[in-house]
Amino acid sequence: MFEYTSKIRVRYGETDQMGYMYYGNYAEFYEVGRVEMLRSLGMTYSAMEASGIIMPVLELKCKYLKPALYDEEISVKVIMEKMPAVKIHFKYELYNPDNELINIGETLLAFINVKTNRPCLPSVEFLDKLKPFFQ
Repeated sequence: MFEYTSKIRVRYGETDQMGYMYYGNYAEFYEVGRVEMLRSLGMTYSAMEASGIIMPVLELKCKYLKPALYDEEISVKVIMEKMPAVKIHFKYELYNPDNELINIGETLLAFINVKTNRPCLPSVEFLDKLKPFFQ
């Protein structure tokens, strides 16, 4: 299993009139978590795209437990429970500054070959970087 946690501060423009983070912005926090998780492995989305692989989101699940509030620093934990194949599944846990679980979510992404627009396996480099976490 691979886990990575990053922190993101809720900005004013991401909130509604009550000071709660707008519900649609949680998916953006998931994306930031994924990007930072890849970066922690020494990889980037832009490098993956340059190699001819894109990763569209196929499914999104999101459950709101407590609100994220303006100016709070939110911890975004990204969890990968199994090695990816043609698809990659992520779970998310968001915590407020008091370390209370405020949101859980999941996304399912696919690896797509840009030239053929067909599903493909992730790069060997990506799989090699993940192997130590799944042995």
